[in-house]
Formats: sequence, structure tokens, C-alpha cells
Amino acid sequence: MTAKNNSSRGRQERRKESDFSKKAASRSTSGKFKGKGKDKNFRPHPEKLKAFKKGPSAPTKKSDSGEIRLNKYIANSGICSRREADTFIATGSAKVNGKIITEMGYKVKPGDEVRFDDALISPEAKRYVLLNKPKNYITTMNDERERKTVMELIHKASKERIYPVGRLDRQTTGLLLFTNDGEMAKKLTHPKHQVKKLYHVTLDKKLAMSDLKKISENFVLDGKMVFVDDISYIENKPKFEVGIEIHSGRNRIVRRIFEHFGYHVIKLDRVIFAGLTKKNLGRGVWRHLTEQEVNNLKMI
Repeated sequence: MTAKNNSSRGRQERRKESDFSKKAASRSTSGKFKGKGKDKNFRPHPEKLKAFKKGPSAPTKKSDSGEIRLNKYIANSGICSRREADTFIATGSAKVNGKIITEMGYKVKPGDEVRFDDALISPEAKRYVLLNKPKNYITTMNDERERKTVMELIHKASKERIYPVGRLDRQTTGLLLFTNDGEMAKKLTHPKHQVKKLYHVTLDKKLAMSDLKKISENFVLDGKMVFVDDISYIENKPKFEVGIEIHSGRNRIVRRIFEHFGYHVIKLDRVIFAGLTKKNLGRGVWRHLTEQEVNNLKMI
């Protein structure tokens, strides 16, 4: 009885193995494991994989050197996003070399003049650098007489070419702003915006109270009215040191004001410009404006 059972069990097991082999053979030829050979765990050699190619690769399209799409150019200038720039382009807000461009995908070439709403723009990152100017430096980009210029002090401040906003004469010290933002510079120097500037003035003698009042009440200088926003003695300082706040941008205006009343300016230091101060900024030292400071200037 035991022998028969063992014989029967053996025949059943051999039958199952035969059926399994047939099914495996059928799968290998049916295409279900096509490309893998008889062994479904087969993997090509790594070196052969490297050589395998699906087909010839498409040639890469090289962009024209230095060219930039107009919408990106406008976006990089800080005016708006690329998507918004496309809308402005379509409505004729952009000009390249004096010609209105409405074509989507138009590319600006190096040297092209690009204007947005008739204002000249640049794709450079906008830079704003504040310098505490020392004496004996002139406010100019270069000097034929080889005198020291303020550009020597800030030449490492920015890879972009930045310019001084307004001027301080050679003997005047204090705050001087540099930027490549033309619209901002124009705003800060235009009389209609009345940008305030506060100066610490040291005179050759005490300023009489009567003269202080005359200056504060405004007066005519060289045929033009001078408007002084505020003037006062400096607390805990001698009477020959005063603070004067003006918004006029006329050349050497502070010195001329006191000369008009018979005083000579010994020292002149600009301590506040458009809300910016000299706090923690040593003489001859520069710094970049903070994002908040830039936003404040844009709201002027």
C-alpha cells in the first residue's frame, strides 16, 4: 500500500514538472518575454548598453550669440514678468531702435536701443550703492587733470556700470548715491519730486539769529527764489554749526546761501539724502542699499 502510494505520487509530480516546462516554453516563444531570451532575468552587458542608440540624435539648435528675446529683455529690466511683457509688446509699448515691435519672439541684438513707454531700459540687474564721500574727491566719471574721483572709491561695488546721482563738490563730504537705474536717478534729481537733503554746516563764525530767520523765510538769490525746508542750530554744538534741509539741486546752493549773508562755509557734510542716512557708514566706505531702502526710493 505504501509502495503504490509513493509510485502514484511520483507520477503526479513528474506530470506537473512536464506541464510547467511546456508552459515556460510556450511563454518564451509567444513574445511575452520577447527580447529577454530564454532567461527572463537576462540583462545586457553595461558596455553594450552604452553603445545602444535609439536613432540619430537631432542636431542642437545654436542660439545667436548675445541675442535675447524682447520679452525677457523687458522682464530682466525689472518692469514686469515675461508673460506681462508679451501683453505690453502686443499693444505696442516696446520700441527697438525707434521702431515699435509687436512681433512675439523678436530678439534684441547687442547694441540695440530698447525703450518701454519711451523710457530707455536695460536688462542689467539694478544696483544701488551708497557712499560716504570724503574730501578731495570730485563727482565725475573721470578727470582730465587726473584728480581723484568718486569712481575710484566704488569701483569694486558692482560689475555693472553705475553712475553718481547728482553731485557733491570736491570739498563737500557725505552721502552720494550711485546706480544704473536711469529712471530712479532722474526721479531723485528732478525738482518736482522735492527730494530732501540735510547738511551739517560748519561756518567761519557764529550764525546770527536774525540771519537764521532770514534764511528760513526764503529769499532771492541771483534772481531766483531759494526755498529752505528747515534750518536750525545743532543741539549741544557752537552757534557756528547748523543743520539745513533743502530740496533744491542748484549748483553749490548751500555754500552760496551762507555766502549771500556774509558767512564762509568751512565744512559741509551731507548727512541725509532721500531718507538714507550715514548710520554705520564710515568716511570713504560704501554699501548696497537694502531691498526696503530701494522700495522706499521707488515710492518717492
